[in-house]
Amino acid sequence: MPSSCDSLMEDIEDMVSSSDPTPHERQSARKSIIPRSRKKKELLSDEELQADSLIPGTQKIWMKTWGCSHNNSDGEYMAGQLAASGYKMTDDPTEADVWLLNSCTVKNPAEDHFRNSIKKAQDQEKKVVVAGCVPQAQPRMDYLKGLSIIGVQQIDRVVEVVDEAVKGHSVRLLGQKKDGGRRLGGARLDLPKIRKNPLIEIISINTGCLNACTYCKTKHARGDLASYPIEELVERARQSFQEGVCEIWLTSEDTGAYGRDIGTDLPTLLWRLVEEIPEGAMLRLGMTNPPYILEHLEEMAKILNHPRVYAFLHVPVQSASDSVLMDMKREYCIDDFKRVVDFLKERVPGVTIATDIICGFPGETEEDFQATIDLVKAYRFPSLFINQFYPRPGTPAARMEQVAAHVKKQRTKELSQVFHSYNPYDHKVGERQHVLVTEESFDSQYYVAHNKYYEQVLVPKRVEFKGKMIVVDIYEAGKHFMKGKPVEDSKPFTPSIAMPLQKGEVSGLLQVNVSLSCWSLIMVL
Repeated sequence: MPSSCDSLMEDIEDMVSSSDPTPHERQSARKSIIPRSRKKKELLSDEELQADSLIPGTQKIWMKTWGCSHNNSDGEYMAGQLAASGYKMTDDPTEADVWLLNSCTVKNPAEDHFRNSIKKAQDQEKKVVVAGCVPQAQPRMDYLKGLSIIGVQQIDRVVEVVDEAVKGHSVRLLGQKKDGGRRLGGARLDLPKIRKNPLIEIISINTGCLNACTYCKTKHARGDLASYPIEELVERARQSFQEGVCEIWLTSEDTGAYGRDIGTDLPTLLWRLVEEIPEGAMLRLGMTNPPYILEHLEEMAKILNHPRVYAFLHVPVQSASDSVLMDMKREYCIDDFKRVVDFLKERVPGVTIATDIICGFPGETEEDFQATIDLVKAYRFPSLFINQFYPRPGTPAARMEQVAAHVKKQRTKELSQVFHSYNPYDHKVGERQHVLVTEESFDSQYYVAHNKYYEQVLVPKRVEFKGKMIVVDIYEAGKHFMKGKPVEDSKPFTPSIAMPLQKGEVSGLLQVNVSLSCWSLIMVL
């Protein structure tokens, strides 16, 4: 008979009595408060607050997120809810009591890192909670045995899962959110969150997709398309700008498919969002597959030309061979992709098209690969994500006849050499550009800004530039960036309608909850 510490619970409600508050009531009570720590915690001595304390909410949590911007958005929401509940988020894994590992299932290396992190945490006797696409798609993997799991549509219940994990219980929440039988986009968008960058808001507009690509494991986790209503997305954007955000990223597994399940479409959403963007702030569109953007090309060109929308689109091609695309079940041919790119280049002068390519997909011949090489040489994509094919367990592509490992490696190397043979920004030296400064460079020597075409421009690290639109003269260009010198007689323009939150501050908790205060007063009386 397993102990309570080892027991596997399908739903956390099994552990609470009918008189206890529901998860929604618990979250609602916290919604408008910024509790830096629980009052109970303030009254406890340091000796009582040791790492092995079983009082939920007194522990330190380290979170690691792998993968796409959608996953990063989920991570921000989970961190915000935990902090709002009293847990302390830490950047130091060694001092943390709990490791929250938010996984990605796109590539083998990402899952390997995830699995290794679990083992490392267990070796250090840390409590472990896992989230993201890996456990959602394969919850019965041996290395996940006994671990608490937060499903990709259950991130609004992260506090409950962590509370129970702290007590030694194993809890798994993997269900889908539905309303009247219709699958929803996921957890509510108005939940507390901690933005990784206080200047950038990542909004997931839908989850899942309409495709069934033979190599994709993400579909197993995120499922079919489920879109958020336009009003909820507009409200989330509005709230973000009120918190000092100056750049919004729209994300999903396929932004182009947005709304097809709820009777609307991407251009309709974008025109509504544009109305909310203050002058000087910018909107960046996420990845879209060719099939669903084709029917919206005219409207998309108009939107990308809007001064508050980056003229940037990420359209994965994966291969320039129709034969390979058919085996991938990509639902378009190479001419469809070229039509999208050619149309946008003509109607949106200077537009940046980013794309992805998989090298060595099963059945890819030398002729197929050469077609991909020719495509890159012809379009000279400034941003190109090159991926060596990895067969993901449980996918149709894993059962196909594989290209030899050394061939995949050689093709990946050859395509990388082609990509690095041209410099996309050399002709921009001498230009004067308006750029929005949002972050710090990896080497901490510069601030990172982006121009209208979402091209990276490095500028001097002066605190008055952060979160501002500035004017620079381009004096140097590299493969992935330009360097800009601020124009002396120009003044930084502040696009935000409010001061940004501090790093680590919880979003969405700006006012004191009056009803909770009244309840506390009644309890005292």
